[in-house]
Amino acid sequence: MTDRVVLAYSGGLDTSVAIGQIAEQTGAEVIAVAVDVGQGGEDLEEIRKRALACGAVEAVVVDAREEFASDFCVPALRANALYMDRYPLVSSLSRPLIVKHLVEVANRYNATHVAHGCTGKGNDQVRFEVGLAALAPHLKVIAPVRDYAWTRDKAIAYAEEKGLPIDVTKSSPYSIDQNLWGRAVETGFLEDIWNAPIEDIYSYTSDPAKATEPDEVIITFEQGVPVAIDGKPVTPYQAIIELNRRAGAAGVGRLDMVEDRLVGIKSREVYEAPAAIALITAHQELEGVTVERETARFKRLVDQRWGELVYDGLWFSPLKQALDAFIESTQRYVSGDIRLVLQSGRAVVTGRRSEASLYDFALATYDTGDAFDQSLARGFVELWGLPSKLAAMRDRRMEGRA
Repeated sequence: MTDRVVLAYSGGLDTSVAIGQIAEQTGAEVIAVAVDVGQGGEDLEEIRKRALACGAVEAVVVDAREEFASDFCVPALRANALYMDRYPLVSSLSRPLIVKHLVEVANRYNATHVAHGCTGKGNDQVRFEVGLAALAPHLKVIAPVRDYAWTRDKAIAYAEEKGLPIDVTKSSPYSIDQNLWGRAVETGFLEDIWNAPIEDIYSYTSDPAKATEPDEVIITFEQGVPVAIDGKPVTPYQAIIELNRRAGAAGVGRLDMVEDRLVGIKSREVYEAPAAIALITAHQELEGVTVERETARFKRLVDQRWGELVYDGLWFSPLKQALDAFIESTQRYVSGDIRLVLQSGRAVVTGRRSEASLYDFALATYDTGDAFDQSLARGFVELWGLPSKLAAMRDRRMEGRA
């Protein structure tokens, strides 16, 4: 029986060339899999036809936008996931979903290998291959760009020689990856970290420096999941689409950073994530109202580690699954409304309300009606500071200053 290779297919030059190249190198049949995670661009049916025209024996296309929103973006939102406290895991979130569908297709067609178009310099090779090892350890991996030193020049020459139905002349100076949760731009002149981004690289957001009318939006959450915008019920997918539009129009979600890649190098990245930043801002504020102090403090540590695990390609790891369980338990009462004002590149919280609120007006007020018994404070302060006081007294005694 002929071996079969399932290829993560984007419809672009590299993966189109990879179909024939893998077949020639291995003698295997290639099955192309294209997954729509909200990246926009070409119609899935056109991508499917191109894969077949490039030599694939079968092409599978998957509309995974709703699944991506509910099963990947929502967990990231509940974890307030911001790698290095800034990056909302745009590319990182889509890879385990793509891996899941690659494995499903590989099992359906009895494939022996899975292939991807990642280089040896980036994070995505790790995310694909570690995810595959977790879900289907029996599958072997082929990475033509990395393993066969397949350069762009070689890819163009191959496409022209074989007459593949793909435009080999169009070349962007940037490397762009985008999906429902955001957009990542790198390479080109951005590799000089002194160079400022230019307006032409942005697509999801308007220039925040341009005058815009403030856009007030109320986001309703139930157990950490957005369920309504301005009182209108929405699915997670609809919430992200709506906030990408509205927060993007206000220039919210632009990031320019040098980040620590998993492979050990630093990389300059420019991101646009309007919905992600707006939703995380609102969700963090609602947690501040509904989650008690010690749990909230510990959750901030969990959130950071959760984001690091996902960035590092460990979506399917035991630790990530354990942290998921903790985060799930913290979201029990994260329900209510957050009012944001979107303007000039910022999402500013201006109001919050929740039936599960831990904010007690009578305890917080300094005016008439104050229910806080201030007479209890003296003893509390003395006991709270007692360990520090004892240590200071010991230090003075040991140093001969008593």
